Amino acid sequence: MASRRNFLKGVGAAGVGLTAAGMTGCANVAKATNTASARYNGPHKMPEGVRLLSMRNADGTETLGAVTDKGVIDVRAVAAKRKIAAPLTLDELLQEGNADGLKQVIAAAPSSGVPLLDESRITHGRLFTRPSKIICVGLNYRQHAREVGMQPPRVPPLFNKYNNALAAHNGTIKLPPKDISHKFDYETELLIVMGKAARNVSEADVLQYVAGYCTSNDFSARDLQLELPNSQWMIGKTLDNFAPIGPYFVSADLVGNPNNLKIETRVNGEVRQSSNTNDFIFNTQQMISYISKFWTLQPGDIIFTGTPQGVIAGYPKDKQVWLKAGDEVVSSIEKLGDLKFRLA
Repeated sequence: MASRRNFLKGVGAAGVGLTAAGMTGCANVAKATNTASARYNGPHKMPEGVRLLSMRNADGTETLGAVTDKGVIDVRAVAAKRKIAAPLTLDELLQEGNADGLKQVIAAAPSSGVPLLDESRITHGRLFTRPSKIICVGLNYRQHAREVGMQPPRVPPLFNKYNNALAAHNGTIKLPPKDISHKFDYETELLIVMGKAARNVSEADVLQYVAGYCTSNDFSARDLQLELPNSQWMIGKTLDNFAPIGPYFVSADLVGNPNNLKIETRVNGEVRQSSNTNDFIFNTQQMISYISKFWTLQPGDIIFTGTPQGVIAGYPKDKQVWLKAGDEVVSSIEKLGDLKFRLA
């Protein structure tokens, strides 16, 4: 169940996660959720062959949907109907490892009597709400390093975001007052999602620890990041909702090589970034292996991998037109979908 605070916060929110399974009252929702999400203690497995999204339901919860060619499976509703102990969120799925429970729900969906959902009518929730770590790699594309006039780093530069920054696909980032910040910039990035605990893992073995990938945006306030004394990266990168992720989590087996994916940003329909992850300075294996020397990466931890050339901060000073309220940003990565958000 969602916490009391999250429940109250989400009351009245639009959503279609309450399906024809009959979960229209809080008592029924509680019963269904408790049945489906009992603490899993079985073997830890990573999901395979899945494209997942998060749905914001009318009761304020954010629960899993499994995307199929015919529609979206409401994981909570099917699990309750068929009495399957299944993970109801992506955090649960990754951290507890109950991939078999999810697989059972997907297999049972066609005969469950629970209708598939039309994705266009779903209000997306946050894919992640409680990863133990959000790690970011800076300056990780060769052409981006050139555009900002910096030498490629010798090791991956690391910084972090916090859970307050996590935001959903099709959401809105409310910008802070102008006296706090006004130089807002996009950074479309491949997001790595860990599926197993990883410590001191070799580059040769590291992809065995990856559960999947997402499209993400390391939204940034450049004046806070770069113009305050001593370069305040944490402040410039970690304001509320400054880490939109989505629309999907895609399992690693469906993505294949993460180091050869087209990546693009559009602002109000205009292409601003267009590159490929083959321009990484440190590829996926190198990043994870390096990070695992310092921390144990846990299942469900996420890694932002840097952005390509084309950011506003890389323009000549006289051509820098910063993002503003009313702008729409679309971040696209091959095989992972288009992450959309608006500014207000």
